[in-house]
Amino acid sequence: MPRYASRSWRSYDPAAVVSRATARAVVMPRRVLGLDPGSLRMGFGVIDCKPRGEAHVASGCIRVAGADLAGRLRHIHEQVLAIVMQYEPDEVAIERVFMHRNADSALKLGQARGAALCAAVAQGAAVYEYAPRAIKLAVAGTGAADKAQVSHMVQVLLAIGEPATADVSDALAIALCHAQNQRAASRLAALEPAR
Repeated sequence: MPRYASRSWRSYDPAAVVSRATARAVVMPRRVLGLDPGSLRMGFGVIDCKPRGEAHVASGCIRVAGADLAGRLRHIHEQVLAIVMQYEPDEVAIERVFMHRNADSALKLGQARGAALCAAVAQGAAVYEYAPRAIKLAVAGTGAADKAQVSHMVQVLLAIGEPATADVSDALAIALCHAQNQRAASRLAALEPAR
């Protein structure tokens, strides 16, 4: 059996992320919120997408403590909602959940992700999901990049200092991945002849 069940990241198509019909409607500038989900720590990164590149707006980490999962989920929801209300993103990009070995961890991660998504769409922002390998491919040029490579490329692409934590770096990478995919899809749509 191959190491990865799906090789879809190798045949990645930016036009599939944004349909060609909506790609013509991509408006610049716009604001993107990237979320790196977790049940104990959730990284977030806000960037502005401009015609000539992306600019860092804010980033940080939501830390949740306690043994009560329901209380942690409520805290995640409240914190993400506060971020959405403060920065008013047009789009939210979040990492897709994958299951490796521990099903219980994957379920908790999925619940934390759901709490964040509910808060993110409360203000009407569009939500986009990306696989971890697609994020690494978009930011570092390879789907097998390690966290240090991703963090370095986030610093270079956004012209910022080293992010405080790996969660913050990952959240900014997710936002950058979305911005690059949107830009590529809109360029492809612009090349397509009008019908």
